[in-house]
Amino acid sequence: MEFIVNSINSIVWSGSLIYLCLGSGIFFSIATRFPQLRLFREMLRLLFDGKESAHGVSSFQALSIAISGRVGTGNIAGVATAIALGGPGAIFWMWVIAFLGSASAYVEATLGQIYKEVRGGEYRGGPTYYIEKGLRMPRYAMVFAFTTIVAMAIFLPGVQANGIASSVESAFEIPKWATGGVICVLLGMVVFGGVRRIGHVAQVVVPFMATAYILVSLVVIALNIERVPEVFMLIVRSAMGAEQAFAGVIGLAISWGVKRGIYSNEAGQGTAPHAASAAEVSHPAKQGLVQAFSVYIDTLFVCSATAFMILFTNSYNVEDPNNPGAFLVENLPGAEIGPAYTQAAISSEFAGWGAPFIAITLTFFAFTTLMAYYYIAETNVAYLDKRGDRRWMIGLLRVVILGASFYGAISSAGFVWTLGDIGVGLMAWLNILAIIMLRKPALKALRDYCDQRADGMDPTFNPVELGIEGADFWEAKYASDAATSTHDDEGRTTP
Repeated sequence: MEFIVNSINSIVWSGSLIYLCLGSGIFFSIATRFPQLRLFREMLRLLFDGKESAHGVSSFQALSIAISGRVGTGNIAGVATAIALGGPGAIFWMWVIAFLGSASAYVEATLGQIYKEVRGGEYRGGPTYYIEKGLRMPRYAMVFAFTTIVAMAIFLPGVQANGIASSVESAFEIPKWATGGVICVLLGMVVFGGVRRIGHVAQVVVPFMATAYILVSLVVIALNIERVPEVFMLIVRSAMGAEQAFAGVIGLAISWGVKRGIYSNEAGQGTAPHAASAAEVSHPAKQGLVQAFSVYIDTLFVCSATAFMILFTNSYNVEDPNNPGAFLVENLPGAEIGPAYTQAAISSEFAGWGAPFIAITLTFFAFTTLMAYYYIAETNVAYLDKRGDRRWMIGLLRVVILGASFYGAISSAGFVWTLGDIGVGLMAWLNILAIIMLRKPALKALRDYCDQRADGMDPTFNPVELGIEGADFWEAKYASDAATSTHDDEGRTTP
């Protein structure tokens, strides 16, 4: 089974997908005129814009759901894996894919908003909706929906559950099966509450856990502040093949940096549009810009925090790809790739606290990611259940994701990570190709938003005026708003 899974993974994550991720990020950055730079202040302003409604969540809640899906095991174990297999230069390529991926995140999140619907009293949207309505390819949409359900409910939960169980066992000597059982009970309590409960939990837990983790990393960095120039040069030189010790792994640095960057920030993967579609906003570009900023939070803040702690304290090994079992650098003899690197980094400065702190932090990170996985899978089940009369499908989904979480908790880390990579890769292939073909509505929305902001307006969205077809929700909303508007004494239309 492991041989088959590894073979599939090598096909999915071939060089073609690496080039597609980097190439699409460059393409969207140029097409949108680098909003990750010129609209950075606007992204910050929009973080707390909008309020929760009867059908949707606030912009910040949607952001929290998206970040809860992004900030997970990949931010701790994933970063360690990238360094162990690609050297310190992999971190540079994680930064590159985050910067470029911010533009991709804008496009996919905005498309999710443009083509969203109201189903079962809640906003629903995502790649399946914009593939069907925008590209008019319903069969393609169904393939994506099925792939996403399998990835989110079967392939990916094991990675998060395994990360929790392994770190808890290392820190507190609690058996994995017991941790797996607790995960299932707590996750079941949340997922049976629907999207609003997920949003309420995420908006409290996500900022708290990310802030605490970054503060600890800043303390570790401060204690090693004299090494900042040295570590930055190590990362850049290794990424360019100029560091002699890592010159032979420059290809792996790019590959693992992009792979773990995509796994962590999910830009272009097609997961974030599900959460973005649930937001109550007056213009799709608003949530697109908010989701673009979330990529920075994940990779430039949280992943960088992990990388700096590991590199500043020399708490890492780098495997020799040409000599199995040997190392180019071995600072932690016998340490297993993953959370152990970060635990060692913190313990080097806070004796005895590394393992418990990472176990607790990773539990928060991974558990909120499991919540986001369920929400994404449920959205795609709702898409397949167009008539809304197959409630048993939602019940089955809940049982499957709880079972996959328990199985992942007691399985080997290598096997569940490979399954997770396959799930991420398949979704990325399907979604990136879709948003490349369907880029124009997102680009029109951004120009329209910027034009209205330049005129001092709070932007509203009229798809008919922009020549965007298939945005049924927004057409109806604009018509309704126009019908209920009044005119002032000078003839101007006001709500």
